[in-house]
This record gives sequence, structure tokens and C-alpha cells, in this order.
Amino acid sequence: MSSYQVIARRWRPKQFDDVVGQEHIVQTLKNAILRNRIAHAYLFVGPRGTGKTSTARLFAKALNAEGGPNVAPDNESSIAKSIMGGNCMDVIEIDGASNNSVDQVRDLRDDCQYAPAQCTFKIYIIDEVHMLSTAAFNALLKTLEEPPAHVKFIFATTEAHKLLPTIVSRCQRFEFRPIPDNLIIDRLSTIAQAEGIQVDQEALVAIAHLANGGMRDAQSILDQMISFCGESIAENDVLDVYGLVSQECVKNLAKTMASADYKALIEQIDAIVAEGRDLYRVLMDLQHFIREALLDAIRKNGQTALLGHSLTTESLMRMQEVLHEGEASVQKGLSEKVNFEVTLLKALEASRVRAIDTVIQKLTAVARQLGEPSLKNA
Repeated sequence: MSSYQVIARRWRPKQFDDVVGQEHIVQTLKNAILRNRIAHAYLFVGPRGTGKTSTARLFAKALNAEGGPNVAPDNESSIAKSIMGGNCMDVIEIDGASNNSVDQVRDLRDDCQYAPAQCTFKIYIIDEVHMLSTAAFNALLKTLEEPPAHVKFIFATTEAHKLLPTIVSRCQRFEFRPIPDNLIIDRLSTIAQAEGIQVDQEALVAIAHLANGGMRDAQSILDQMISFCGESIAENDVLDVYGLVSQECVKNLAKTMASADYKALIEQIDAIVAEGRDLYRVLMDLQHFIREALLDAIRKNGQTALLGHSLTTESLMRMQEVLHEGEASVQKGLSEKVNFEVTLLKALEASRVRAIDTVIQKLTAVARQLGEPSLKNA
């Protein structure tokens, strides 16, 4: 009986054109191959699950294509299969977290001197490269600056700020962006159709929102939902499994805060808690919606009715600030529910407070209309 392979692995990109949401990087790498301007070291930076390691493999596959570098190598060639399978002896994938000592890097440096056994280039893909020790980085510096002609380095990291500037300066840096929800939804829809799974559009939206810009996370969530639901997945299934609330619930919560209805707000919080929802995630979703209202107010000269009541940019900014300040207490506090309640009630109160400068400006404007001296000059 063959072992099951998860969706994230089965649907890993096999060609550059399969990479989703990173067109700026794909185009640059293609041009480098077509114009024979291939650097000796690359640094791939970005959030998890956005395609860094997959793109590194694709680039290694393209560089080592039979007959020379090719932007669209044959997927069925033995070299291509071994590279994509992670068992090519000339494309060495190293986990920086567990191979971070200076001795291991010295071994790598010595191994660089040997010519590739079957490929055009010997390529080292070092994932989570920021985990290397300072001594290990220093041992790599000289080789990284002047490597043998047959050697290429591809580094991948989620935390580029931890890298030594001397390492970064020797690499071409590529920034992987979080993948937009609409592209994740399109990809998941294609996967579901190919897998014979019926997934509601609202469920796809919920999965994409939960993945937070990571394609691999989205595919893993879809995989889990298929295990839970079988061949039909609805929005409520996703919400129940991951402790989320619907966007409609988030909107109602925001509108209740905007209307300053304390009793209704407490009742809504009690209902959310009774359903076993993730209050920290609710807080994140609420901030996202308040931000949309704030942007709407900015576009409409300082006021919005998106929350059912007219609110100014000042009120929304105060509300957002309190919600942000409450993140730590909700996530790590002793009583999640109490901290969640307090955070939302404080945000409600903050939205009703007006800055003294704003009050003075309004009173000054009224005084001028009445022909009275300005408050500032009183």
C-alpha cells in the first residue's frame, strides 16, 4: 500500500509558470537564465509558505536542465525528477537550523571544490539560513564571495534581519510577498476540482483568510478539511474546526461597538465564547474590519458609515489603537474572555472620546461664526 502524499507536496510547482503570486521573482530568474546573467548566490526572503524553497528547486532544475540552462526544462528527465524529489547528489538541500555549526560549514566549503557528478552546477539550497551561527557565517564568507564556477548558493529565510550584512551584500536578494487571498482561492478551487471535492466559495474565502498569505498553509488547511468533511466542505465546517467566526459576526460586533450598546456587546461576546471560538483570532479579524472602515473614512474626507453609524477617522484610530494594545493580554493573559471583554469595552469608550485639540478647533470655529474672540487668544 503506497503512502498518502499531502496536497501541499502533490501540488508543488513543477515549472516556473506554476508559481503563484511571485511573478516579479519568476520573471527575473527567467531573464537571468535567458541572458546568461546567473549570479553565484541568491537570497530568498519572505513569510512561510510563499514559495521560497519551491522556487529554489525550480531554479536549480532550470540551471541543470539537460543541454544547458532552460527556463522550461523537461519534467520527465531523470535529473529533473531527482531534483524535485530532493535526492539529486548535485543539488544539496541543507536545513540551517540543524546544520548550523562552523565544522559543518567547513565541510560544505571543502565539498564545493569537487565538480558536480551529473549536473552542470552544484547547487546548495540552505533553508532557514538565519539559524547559522556567526562563526559558521564567517567560515562561509570567502567561498560565498568567490565560489568555484560550478557552484551556486540559494539561501532561504523568514528572518532576513538576523543575517550578517556581509552575507546579504554578497547575494542577489528576492522578496517573496504574502500571496493575495484571491490567488489562493483560485488555486484551491483548481485543486478541489481536480480532487473531486465540493467546496463552497465562502469556505474557500475562510481558508484563504486563515492562511494569511501562505499558499502551503492554505493547502494544508484544505487537506485537513477534506479529512474532516469528506467530499463536501461548507463555510461552517471551516469555522468550527478552526474556532473562527463568520465575517458577518465580526461586522455585527464592530457595529455594536460603533453604536455604544454595552449590553448587546456583552451578549455577543458571551455567544462567541459559548461556541468555543478563538478570541485572539476574533480580535485580529475585528481589527482588519475596523481598518477597512478607517480607510473608507479617509477616502470620504474623514467620516464613514460602514459600521452603521457615522464615525470619524479620529474615533476609528482610537478604537484600533486600543484593540491593538489588547492583543498581548488576550493571547497570553490568564483569563482570555475577561481580557477580550475589557479590550472591546475600552475600544468602545476610546471611540467616543474626543481629543482636546479637536474640541478647541470646533469651539473656535463656532466662536468665529458668532463674532467672539478665539479660545486660543482668550
